[in-house]
Amino acid sequence: MAARMIRASNDPVQPLTADRIGLTLDGTPHAGLRGQTIAGVLLAEGVLSWRRTSVGDSPRGVFCGIGVCFDCIVEVNGVRDIRACQRRAQDGDVVRTQHDELPEVTS
Repeated sequence: MAARMIRASNDPVQPLTADRIGLTLDGTPHAGLRGQTIAGVLLAEGVLSWRRTSVGDSPRGVFCGIGVCFDCIVEVNGVRDIRACQRRAQDGDVVRTQHDELPEVTS
């Protein structure tokens, strides 16, 4: 199933505002609506992954969508380990992908 954004005029919940906001992900601008999570903005823009695993370098984005897992973590405005599915996007947010190397094994 592809991600899609419901237009405010068709939303049965009738949101109070449809103010546009913008954020950047690794320098690329993305537009969204006030009230969307960072993950919501990215998914609506067609971005499906924004993190890679330390083992296997596999792409990750939203898995659970409710803040239980850690697949959607990003750095927001310099703060690491933010769950993109939980953080409401703010106009001007600077979002960076996170990729952590595995710690070196010492014996």
